[in-house]
Amino acid sequence: MLNGIVWKFRTGTAWRDMPERYGQWHTLHTRFRRWALDGTFERMLRAAQARADAAGDIDWLVSVDSTVVRGPPARRRSPKRGLRSPGLGRSRGGLTSKIHLACDGFGRPLAFTITGGNMNDCTQFTAVMEAIRVPRIGPGRPRVRPAHVLGDKGYSSRAIRTWLRRRGISHTIPERADQVRNRLRRGRRGGRPPVFDKQLYKRRNVVERCFNRLKQWRGVATRYDKTAESYQAAVTLASLLMWA
Repeated sequence: MLNGIVWKFRTGTAWRDMPERYGQWHTLHTRFRRWALDGTFERMLRAAQARADAAGDIDWLVSVDSTVVRGPPARRRSPKRGLRSPGLGRSRGGLTSKIHLACDGFGRPLAFTITGGNMNDCTQFTAVMEAIRVPRIGPGRPRVRPAHVLGDKGYSSRAIRTWLRRRGISHTIPERADQVRNRLRRGRRGGRPPVFDKQLYKRRNVVERCFNRLKQWRGVATRYDKTAESYQAAVTLASLLMWA
């Protein structure tokens, strides 16, 4: 049954077109929805991360970025009130979703959030960082603090840098051109420029390679699911197999 769910999202096929060797398609769909809602895929991912951390196989040089995926066609009727946001937003490509992700130094997902495609990257930085929670095998608190964080200019804000400093997390984030001009214009009051390590920043490309591997899953590269829970479970399942 799990192989059937993996095959479905790997190929991006419809549930009704599942091969007979995996059983009845509605049984697979029902089990997938049950596991998506009760957090089964999330617990499986945490268990795989805990095993890697116990073996010392996690590089805590964390890179953060986001990617946009095309969403399902818009329905004419509006969603009912009180329902959870479907994680869709309108942008140039129409209805799109955005995956905000943090990965380790080997390019494996540590945590992610799903929002609409029109959501700014910096607004989800703290949510992604706070979602990092690698349990320990045996006693001890989960690992939640990276050793270092790498981010592009989209995360260059005073609020993000302050949030990282208060938690004792070193970071390498380049300044935007407008921020450099404003700092120089203010003279001494502008303060010193943030420390930036060019050689260390070159390792930020691992998050791009992580997105490349995730989007090899057709059900992740294009969002066919209408609910945010189903699509988040699909991304979690793809992330899980990157840790296996």
